[in-house]
Amino acid sequence: MNKKGMGRHIVFTGVPGCGKGTQARILKEKLSIPHLSTGEMLRQEAAKATPLGLEIKALLDKGEFATDDMIIDMVSQRISEPDCEHGFILDGFPRTLPQAKALDKLLTKYGISLDAVIEIQVPDEIIMERILGRYACMKCGAGYHDKFQKPKIYGVCDVCGGTDFYRRLDDNRTTVQNRLINYRALTYPTIPYFEKKGLLRCVDGTGTIEAVSKKIDSVLGIA
Repeated sequence: MNKKGMGRHIVFTGVPGCGKGTQARILKEKLSIPHLSTGEMLRQEAAKATPLGLEIKALLDKGEFATDDMIIDMVSQRISEPDCEHGFILDGFPRTLPQAKALDKLLTKYGISLDAVIEIQVPDEIIMERILGRYACMKCGAGYHDKFQKPKIYGVCDVCGGTDFYRRLDDNRTTVQNRLINYRALTYPTIPYFEKKGLLRCVDGTGTIEAVSKKIDSVLGIA
């Protein structure tokens, strides 16, 4: 399967809470290509009764992480599907330098070239504020924020009218600090790797969702 020169192939990276998932979903609509979130892909694969799915489920059930080999295998299968023929957006992958090198080999195998690796840059103190303020509707899952995205009516979900909300247990200061430390130790080494390849595009992620989206459009040359 040779897809070289077809579509757009983009990676989103950045610290947890930088907004890469949100921006990837926006870009997906503009370019009409799949948004491949490895977190969602792992959950979907674990729900299947395939050998890989059962192996991933066993790890996730124990609170452990999928191995690099498992993730590479999963991504390889996913990008070979018909909807990825005209491009895709990777979100949350590659997460480590070995994954980045494995991605290179995988794309070469399929005759694909990356267009860009977009790093959304946000200072730690803003990341902390964003994550600690998040909460969601218990009934429909709609997301809100204490400061940036409040319901139109206090205590009532805009989407379903629910009045019960929850915060993720891991959205606390200690866990967020640990996530940032892990990002710098494991994921940050991929940044200079992609920079040397001339693929890195850095975007200031501190503005509004709309403003950041426009900056991404600009670095990608999207009108």
